[in-house]
Amino acid sequence: MDKTIKLFFISFFSFFSVQSQIKLPQLIGDGMVLQRDAKVKLWGWANSGEQITLNFKNKKYRTVANENGEWIINLKPQKAGGPYKMTFTASNEITVDNILFGDVWVCTGQSNMVLNMGRVKEKYPEEVATDHYPEIRNFFIRTLTNLDGPQNDLPSGEWKSAVGNDILRIGALTYFFAKDLHEKYNVPIGVINASVGGTPIQSWISESGFKEFPSETEIIQKNKDKEYIKSVTSRPNFSNATAPIVKDKGLIGPHKWFEETYVPKGWKRFNIPGYWEDQGVKDLNGVVWFRREVEVSEEMMGTDVKLYMGRIVDADEVYVNGTKVGNITYQYPPRRYTVENGILRKGKNTITVKVTNYGGKGGFVPDKNYELTANGLSIDLKGDWHYKVGEVFVPRRGSFGGRRFSAQNQPSSLYNAMVAPLTNISAKGFLWYQGESNTGNPKPYREYLPALINDYRDQFKLPNAPFLYVQLTNFQDVDYVPTESNWAELRDAQFSALSVPNTAMAVGIDLGEWNDIHPLDKEGVGKRLALGAMKLAYGEDIVHSGPIYKSSKINGNKIVLTFDSVGSGLVSNDDEPLSRFEIAGEDQQFVWASAKIEGNTVVVENNEISNPKYVRYAWANNPQGANLYNKEGLPASSFRNYNPDALNDLPWQGKKGAVILTYDDALNVHLDNVQPLLDSLNLKGTFYVSTYSDAFRNRINDWKKLAESGHELANHTIFHPCIGKESRPWVNENYDMGTYTVKRMVDEIKINNTLLEAIDGKKERTFAYTCGDFTVNGNDFFIEGLKDDLVAARAVRSEMHTIDEIDIYSMDSYAIVGESGEQMINLVKQAVENNSLLIFLFHGVGGEHSMDVSLSAHKELLEYLKQHESEVWTATLLDAVKNIKKHQSK
Repeated sequence: MDKTIKLFFISFFSFFSVQSQIKLPQLIGDGMVLQRDAKVKLWGWANSGEQITLNFKNKKYRTVANENGEWIINLKPQKAGGPYKMTFTASNEITVDNILFGDVWVCTGQSNMVLNMGRVKEKYPEEVATDHYPEIRNFFIRTLTNLDGPQNDLPSGEWKSAVGNDILRIGALTYFFAKDLHEKYNVPIGVINASVGGTPIQSWISESGFKEFPSETEIIQKNKDKEYIKSVTSRPNFSNATAPIVKDKGLIGPHKWFEETYVPKGWKRFNIPGYWEDQGVKDLNGVVWFRREVEVSEEMMGTDVKLYMGRIVDADEVYVNGTKVGNITYQYPPRRYTVENGILRKGKNTITVKVTNYGGKGGFVPDKNYELTANGLSIDLKGDWHYKVGEVFVPRRGSFGGRRFSAQNQPSSLYNAMVAPLTNISAKGFLWYQGESNTGNPKPYREYLPALINDYRDQFKLPNAPFLYVQLTNFQDVDYVPTESNWAELRDAQFSALSVPNTAMAVGIDLGEWNDIHPLDKEGVGKRLALGAMKLAYGEDIVHSGPIYKSSKINGNKIVLTFDSVGSGLVSNDDEPLSRFEIAGEDQQFVWASAKIEGNTVVVENNEISNPKYVRYAWANNPQGANLYNKEGLPASSFRNYNPDALNDLPWQGKKGAVILTYDDALNVHLDNVQPLLDSLNLKGTFYVSTYSDAFRNRINDWKKLAESGHELANHTIFHPCIGKESRPWVNENYDMGTYTVKRMVDEIKINNTLLEAIDGKKERTFAYTCGDFTVNGNDFFIEGLKDDLVAARAVRSEMHTIDEIDIYSMDSYAIVGESGEQMINLVKQAVENNSLLIFLFHGVGGEHSMDVSLSAHKELLEYLKQHESEVWTATLLDAVKNIKKHQSK
């Protein structure tokens, strides 16, 4: 055979051999943890139509790749245990070893979720040195972005056990979380950590998770345009340019400022730690050099020496006796450098630090560790240093100024690349630690976080999976007078997400550091998250949270606060009077309040506020001194007893919610039982009248008096037709809407309008769909032909909506059949909390209809509405519609 032809056939068959090989996703690899007691999906890729065989625990599973080359094998739930081996076979064979079945937790967020044990090893030396947990496994995902859409795999990744040096690479928070669960339940714990520092929550939500956020959806679509992305990411081509001119005076001249041959002149005194803005160097972005001479004793010789330079804003290079010992390019990591044996000498030594600051205060962060240590000895480096300015940065001008496009900060970009490839797995639940990057604009977080929770549950097909998250810790300077706070605002948004079912929040306002956005106490946070997991995921009957604000009640010049999760009782954790409570009257001018524990309540007051209305607790970036805890040792979350947006823009005639009382079918009990109670309380109702009913035809004068009392007579057709079906044997065949035409339905409704006008003299009329039926003759909608005659229409779905969400021709209502007063009042409370419209649909009230509510329950509801007129607007449906239209037209 010709040599060329032979090579062709070898290449040809080699190509198809390679193409047909099965491929596994990066997650399915040696050391992986799969979710116990749940169906497990194993997946991958191969040639279309190729058969794949899995050998696992002496059993074979087979499947065939679909037309897209995708294949899936489903395993029945497995008990905790291992290690196991899996062998996948097609034209090639892949073996995955050391597999464990246990509990898998998907962890996402920003830098405090990323921060690994290596960063906190000085705080936890024993754990780093001696812990050995081969059944705690970590899969860390490096930073990846994608603007096109969800990806199906990761480019790399591997599972690592919590043993030896690999402990240093595990996220510290997730390590302590996993350790607590592993030690308590003795099952393997798998942690998948997909987190990126400095990123907003929007980057972590999928495109479909933004379906209620049109502005984010618009950005996502724009970012799919390659030409647009090219235009915002392109930079000038400097490939042929000469090297940039060095302007730092410390690096030019015959002797560089860090060299031992340099003789310092003109250096000024500086105290470390501290910022140069506070020590006479104003408005300087640029390079400042610092130097200090230290005397080193012989006892520190003969070994490597540790040099701790706290934290530096922003970048630094550190030299000892002219030798560079380390550098870090951004402000957050602690400066821990090793000075190798031989660099230091007995006697005088020079430490030189070049600091580059790009904006804000530059310098050395206070309350950090600044020292040289060796052989059990240390030299304190705090105190007098000297400084000299090396370079002043000129503010940028021109087309390349401003904020650069960052893919990792774009909506869905991190979800697409780092979370979407995980969504085939089964998991025990989710961990979330993020929010710092959203404190610049915290209000939308109130909507973003619930959207993310629901999105992850949808994407992973785990609708009830526990979602555990960390509330932002205390950070920044302490405020000694009540003030507004973006960090508190974001904490409040996180607090509000507890309304999403099966969620738990680890409060951290006592675990932060005023001068470090990355506090070291990750054990405390991890343990509090583990308590939430024990409660929600493992069903433990434990107190997993500190006190959670529930409600407030004004009692004269005091406000009484009640809480959930009080555990064994409320306490001041430092035995001092309760602190960080604020109180205000109608003007919302907050002052410090005295607060004391009375049983499981806290009573708050200030003698200068005679009519208090509002309370806040721990409302600050750094609420130092906040000391309300439960006896289990868990802190109360910050909170406020009001929603400022609702206060400043209450759509329901200045009230927090609206309630409409509607009564259907023109019954005698409406005249005999309902109207007298409404009138006694000065409340108004809406009565949906079918004029052919006996109670209407026989008591027309009584209905006229009802209308004269201010109640609404509304249209419920003449004959109350409904669609006939087996479940509705009571439908009269003459009034079966399945046999109606649109014209007949429209005519009967219009005639009913005319009859009602003869009673009350009014032309504006609302309508209620009989039996909730929208169509006649199968599928013909009739309401479109009536919008000139009807101003609104009430439906029967049990939902409530905010004023912007309401469709006035499909206004949902709650049909009441036997509910108690308490149940109905709870609906009212929900409407108030969400600033929503709640429509009650009553038929019988104390009898006369199979859909009945007791007189006592009905009275309890109405009396509650009267007692809470300050926050609930009770109106007719017609008045409510006028209010809705006015609001929606703005």
